[in-house]
Amino acid sequence: QVQLVESGGGLVQAGGSLRLSCAASGQAFTNYGLGWFREVPGKEREFVAAISWSGADTYYADSVKGRFTISRDNAKNTGYLQMNSLKAEDTAVYYCAALMRTGWSPVDGSWGQGTQVTVSS
Repeated sequence: QVQLVESGGGLVQAGGSLRLSCAASGQAFTNYGLGWFREVPGKEREFVAAISWSGADTYYADSVKGRFTISRDNAKNTGYLQMNSLKAEDTAVYYCAALMRTGWSPVDGSWGQGTQVTVSS
């Protein structure tokens, strides 16, 4: 099973940028797509972005399209989420998860521990 660890969160002013990283270990990273999700207290975890195992295909939530960029470096077993033009409503705990190659559903047990992103207005 693949294990994931997020990093790169922090406090940033509105309009600023952050890059989150998701380091993978265990099973081959290229067996899976990669997704980023976020969660705020009292709300359900929501989808942010996804990338296929090869990096050829990406998909974004409408709320982040044009501001966030998902990528991956399979040689380094690491995925990334570049977040630009951050808004206060982007404040959340961000999680990465491995995704099945078909259907892109999250793989049970692959969720990282999360990294806090706080955007001050």
